[in-house]
Amino acid sequence: MSNPPHVAVTGAAGYIGSRVVHQLQRDHPDWELTALDNFYLGDVRTNGDVDVDHVDIRHRDQLEAALDGADAVLHLAAISGVDDCDEKPDLAYEVNVVGTSNVAYFCEKTGAAMGFPFSMAVIGDPTEFPISVDMARDPLNWYGTTKVLGESAVDDFSAGSFPAHQFMISNLYGGHEVGGREVSKGTVINFFVNRALSGEPLTVYEPGDQARNFVHVKDVANAFCLSAERLVERKRAGETGVEKFEVASDEDPGVMAVAELVQRVAREQRGLDVDVELVENPRSGETLVSEFGVDTTAIERDLGWEPRQSVEATVRELLAPE
Repeated sequence: MSNPPHVAVTGAAGYIGSRVVHQLQRDHPDWELTALDNFYLGDVRTNGDVDVDHVDIRHRDQLEAALDGADAVLHLAAISGVDDCDEKPDLAYEVNVVGTSNVAYFCEKTGAAMGFPFSMAVIGDPTEFPISVDMARDPLNWYGTTKVLGESAVDDFSAGSFPAHQFMISNLYGGHEVGGREVSKGTVINFFVNRALSGEPLTVYEPGDQARNFVHVKDVANAFCLSAERLVERKRAGETGVEKFEVASDEDPGVMAVAELVQRVAREQRGLDVDVELVENPRSGETLVSEFGVDTTAIERDLGWEPRQSVEATVRELLAPE
């Protein structure tokens, strides 16, 4: 293995990936970093001292040339979210399944370690709590199905070939800055805050009490940076196979409760009076449970990770008077 380590990040222009590249530079300035993205949604072209190269993970020859020499690949490129996958099912398959298989195949051939996120959408409607990676896969939508297929590919390719981490990530929120520029995404909490700032009603899909576990994008990025450190060690030790972790917080409010929190903070801090409206749910494949506890024992024990952000503090920060 090269010394210092060479770590590549796919999806490096995106919501999580750009934060990972930023933190790796901060925490490991001696590491060699390769950043890749096809700029489908993300538009961070330069991150500190690292340029993001235009590479499409669906094109295996191009991908493998870009990853050449990597000791570990943090594979964050994806078509994420239920709606985008429903609207572009072929693209979701090509990126989330074929693209992930391409990365895993590269790792199988070279021995490079791999980190990969899959969503709690793979569980569908859980029947017991707390949620863990050991639960049966029963996705309710195409997004969750593509993530199950990607997870399976990493399981199969890594066995006896390379060390891998797979992360079951709960619902993201919050934002971060890259070069003074805010990087965010229309996740549910961010959506509510932006609606409040625009004076628009906060629309909650029925029934409203459906719970979600929320984890901040900075905390998720930190999990991947800790993962990179551990994967480098596992590769040096000659380990192979998958370790799986849940990435979540201890906050799992109902969606209506989140909307009411944003409504209250918007009034307190901005003097904004916004309505909360319960509307018909257009999604047929959505998890509808009234609790969403997650077991994070493994990642806390093995990677030393814990969430540092909170929903209310973040909402207050996002709605702070300018």
